[in-house]
Amino acid sequence: MNYTTIEKQDISISTIGLGTNAVGGHNLFENLNEEVGKELVKVALNNGVTLIDTADIYGPGRSEELVGEVLQSFPREQYILATKGARMQNEKGEIVTNNEPDYLRSACEASLQRLGLDYIDIYFIHFPEQGASLELAVAELVKLKQEGKIRAIGISNVTLEQLEEANSTGDIDVVQLEYNMLNRAIEEDILPYCIEQQIAVVAYGPLAFGILGGKYTKDLKLDSGDWRNRVDFFKAGNFEVNLSKVEKLKEIAVKKDTSIGNLAIAWLLAQKGITAVIPGGKKTDQLLENLKASEIKLTAEDLANIEAII
Repeated sequence: MNYTTIEKQDISISTIGLGTNAVGGHNLFENLNEEVGKELVKVALNNGVTLIDTADIYGPGRSEELVGEVLQSFPREQYILATKGARMQNEKGEIVTNNEPDYLRSACEASLQRLGLDYIDIYFIHFPEQGASLELAVAELVKLKQEGKIRAIGISNVTLEQLEEANSTGDIDVVQLEYNMLNRAIEEDILPYCIEQQIAVVAYGPLAFGILGGKYTKDLKLDSGDWRNRVDFFKAGNFEVNLSKVEKLKEIAVKKDTSIGNLAIAWLLAQKGITAVIPGGKKTDQLLENLKASEIKLTAEDLANIEAII
């Protein structure tokens, strides 16, 4: 495993982390086994992963509880725990966003309780709320940081304009965004801004939610409750085009003696401005395979060949 640093706070993290939406995320996936999920976190921590990423909406709340149970068995200095607030499930079961300072404070404190921690290493505003002040939201996180409840301030799923507002006082340390071979939107403006502002970028969805794993076929049928039904990658027309690219990428992966999934992760880590990548996963063998990507070195020729395909 390789390690890097969240520059503005000098926090060391593994370049490959673990996304835990499938650890207790019963509102996102069907038929999750909680013991399997806890084992996934243990295996990650025992194999060099130090960045563990969760959110209060996964479950809701259950992912933080399960992750927190596992973390109690590990020294506090062995891991960097990231979680997210600003999303909630109302009494109708609808997911709504709230960036109000009072809500973010209560959400952070509730996350601390579920996790069983004294402080959270990275606390993200999960989604911006339309019409709400990101300046005021971040100002509240600055207070939480001063109180020792969080170490670094993050924001996720933002446009450049939203990021600039949130970072108006220079307090954003980390941004978490979707980025992969099939979705490169952040390259246009957000990634250059983050490089300029020394903001760490953590990429989620590195395998395009499974498509870049190389195991899907055109006959894939998602369960009705699977959240991927809402993702553009899986919509008719897009899905077939993406599978065609995957078949060509497999040829490069074979030449590098690796899997296409690891090729996709290695490609991300080779991009300027990317600090870390957080693949998700449900099984330990999948996790252990992903970790091999940190050792893959892509040459200029490899990157040019990949670019020609994607």
